[in-house]
Amino acid sequence: MEKKRVVITGMGAVTPLGNTREEFWRRLIAGESGVARVTAFDAKAAGLKAQIAAEVKDFDADALIGRRDARRMDRYAQFAYVAAIEAIADAKFPEDKELRDETGVVVASGIGGIITIQDNVTKARAAGTAGRITPFFIPMLMSNAAPAQISMRFGFRGPMYAVSSACASSNDAFGVAYDMILHGKARAMITGGSEATITDCAMGGFDSMKALSTRNDEPERASRPFDKERDGFVLAEGAAIFVLEELELAKSRGARIYAELLGYGESADAYDLVAVDPSGGGVELALRRSFVCAGITSSDVDYVNAHATSTPIGDPAESAALGRVIGEGGHKFAVSSTKSMHGHALGAAGALEGVATTLAIYNSIIPPTINYENPDPLCTLDVVPNVARKANVDIALSSSFGFGGHNSVVVFGKYSA
Repeated sequence: MEKKRVVITGMGAVTPLGNTREEFWRRLIAGESGVARVTAFDAKAAGLKAQIAAEVKDFDADALIGRRDARRMDRYAQFAYVAAIEAIADAKFPEDKELRDETGVVVASGIGGIITIQDNVTKARAAGTAGRITPFFIPMLMSNAAPAQISMRFGFRGPMYAVSSACASSNDAFGVAYDMILHGKARAMITGGSEATITDCAMGGFDSMKALSTRNDEPERASRPFDKERDGFVLAEGAAIFVLEELELAKSRGARIYAELLGYGESADAYDLVAVDPSGGGVELALRRSFVCAGITSSDVDYVNAHATSTPIGDPAESAALGRVIGEGGHKFAVSSTKSMHGHALGAAGALEGVATTLAIYNSIIPPTINYENPDPLCTLDVVPNVARKANVDIALSSSFGFGGHNSVVVFGKYSA
């Protein structure tokens, strides 16, 4: 039996570069930064060395969702919910009950409702009683709250749950959604990822690990993947949601197709809970497995949206692995890290970068790696420095790696009948 094909027909985004898919893309290819000093709390007063982040701006949950419902969602779920509304409208997804019964929702989050946890614990301790905790505490903090809210809003009754594998979460969600359609468990899937962790508690955890950039006086220049002067990642928040469909379903209803989801590859480093394997061996495995799943070879790859978070160890390890696997035989390909503009959104990173990768294929424009000023001899790839590039992109990869040794690579392709 011929293998089913899975296509992308809708996307929505809430990001540090704008709260719609189109605004996100416009600012990405313009090479703009969404990084600034933290406004969610006083990072300096909190004693943090890193006082910058890529926050979502001008997000009015009450206006977008309704005050009653918004107050029953953590910020991460609000982001996912609003992005889903945009994605489903973008896809012009039918209101047919039978189809919605066969449509699932798998949304990733590396951490879930940490704002809800921190706020309620703080209030309870200040009051000296756990009786001050809201009855919505548990439903709001759950990592599966986002897919549940989307499922209820649109009446999707297919498989529904969350995926959580640190910073690889969204790419793993793509893999799950792809398999659901491939194996006939759903005709369409709503998938992506969401994260909202810009609190003193969450930032404090990364700050104490010395994982974050402390370039506080020039926030826009702080996230600098592959650059020799990089000093850590910039924490970000946001969400991106996709509508995936069987190709035959999309064709039957005349849907606009952005790109095809060709496959994915996953691996574990089996090395350390938080440290990157400097050999890049796990990354290599994930890359090669993605090629097998997608039915491509390394020489087919035109572009890679890299994980590259702007850390001293991680960027060279990924660069070396990409060079060995995709660059073998002298094959030329482009790489960029859009985290240079939107920061590192943890479990939502792969979703935001999935939008960038899909639109790079659809629009034949590769987003740049901004803040690339000092070449690092350990990172020798073509990183599309500072300015977007017009280029035909037939096959593109999006890579995400996470604490715990998770490696996940998704393969996107230009759609052709």
